[in-house]
Amino acid sequence: MSDESSLLTAAATNLVPRRAEEFLPRRFLRNGHLQTLVGNFLPRHYVLPEPEAHIIEVDPGRADSGEDAFWPGDSRAPGRFAEAEAAAHARGASYVLCHCHWQANAGQCLTVLLVHGLEGSSRSQYVLGNSARAWAAGCNVVRMNMRNCGGTENLSPTLYHSGLSADVAAVMRRLAAEKGLSAFALIGYSMGGNLVLKLAGELGEYTPDYLKAVVGVSPAMDLAVSADALHSIYNRVYEWKFLAGLRRRFRVKAELFPAIYSTEGLEWIATLRQFDDQITARYSGFRGADDYYHRASSSRVAAQLAVPTLILHALDDPFIRMLPSTREALLANRRVELIETAHGGHCAFLAPRTAGYDGYWAEKLLLDFLLSVTKP
Repeated sequence: MSDESSLLTAAATNLVPRRAEEFLPRRFLRNGHLQTLVGNFLPRHYVLPEPEAHIIEVDPGRADSGEDAFWPGDSRAPGRFAEAEAAAHARGASYVLCHCHWQANAGQCLTVLLVHGLEGSSRSQYVLGNSARAWAAGCNVVRMNMRNCGGTENLSPTLYHSGLSADVAAVMRRLAAEKGLSAFALIGYSMGGNLVLKLAGELGEYTPDYLKAVVGVSPAMDLAVSADALHSIYNRVYEWKFLAGLRRRFRVKAELFPAIYSTEGLEWIATLRQFDDQITARYSGFRGADDYYHRASSSRVAAQLAVPTLILHALDDPFIRMLPSTREALLANRRVELIETAHGGHCAFLAPRTAGYDGYWAEKLLLDFLLSVTKP
C-alpha cells in the first residue's frame, strides 16, 4: 500500500460510523481483492420479468442542424433505435438505453433507477441483483445504460464519462412525464455512484419533488486519487481490464464516427490516467485528466446533498479512495448516512449466507434504507 493510501486509511479509521460494525465478511473473504473478485464472478440467479426497452434522449445535439428534435412520442415506439441512431449522426444527439420493469400500478410505486460502473451495463450482476430485490419489494425498476454502454455506441457521437450526471436527470424527467411517476430513488455503483451523487449535489435545494433518495455503493467520489490508486502494482490487473474495455469501445467509436475520433497512439496508452488525459478529456471538453477529475468528482458537491443519502464504502476497497475532506463533508451533512466497513472490497460486501438470506449485505441494506426513507 502506498504512503498516501496508508494515510487515507488511517484517517478514515478514526471516522468510521458505528454501523460499520454490522458488516461481517463471508468466511475466507476478509481480503478486499477476494471480496471484489468473488463478488464480480460469483454466479447468481435473478427473478425479473422481461424488461421494456426505452431509448431516451439525453442531449438534443446541435440546434442549428435543420433536424427536428427527437423528443415527441413514446420512447418505446417501434423504430426508435434506428431513428435515434440517425439523429446521433445527423445532429449529434445522444440517447441512452434503459431496461424498465413496471409494476401494474407503476404511478403509485417507488421507481428505483440503477446506474452501473465503469465498463459495466444494465446487465452487470450488481444491477440485476438490486433490480430483483427492488422488484420483489414492489418497486418499479429502471436499469440505465450510460452513453455507449450496453451495445449503444451508435446512439451517441460522444464518449461516456463521470461528469454526465445530467443524463440521469434527463431519464428521470422523461419517464416521470411518460409514465406519471412521482417517486424516484437512485442507486449507483462505483462510477455510477459518483454520477448519482454528483447529480444530487448539483441539484441541492432545487431537487425535484420526485427525487426522494440516493445511494452510492463504493462510489468514486474522488476521481484523481482513485485513478492513481488503480495504477498501484497491486491493482494493475483491474487497470488492465478497464483499459482493455475502454480501448475496444473507443475503436468502435472511431469506426462509427471517423470524423470525430482518431485511434492514433491508442496502443501506447498504458494507464487509466493516460486514457482520461489523451482520450476522455480531449474529446469531452476538459483541459486534461486533472481538470476532468476535478470537475467530475461528486466530492465537490458533497455538502450540498439535500435528499436522504446512503453511501457505502469499504476501507479495503482495492482502488477507490475517499479523501479526508470528502469524508468530513459527508459526516457533517445531516442528510447523509456514511457507512464505512473494514472489509467488503469493491462493490461486493459478501456476508455469510443463512437460511433465507443470500449474503448480499449491501443490496439488503440499501433497499431497507430506501424503503424506510420513502415510505408515506
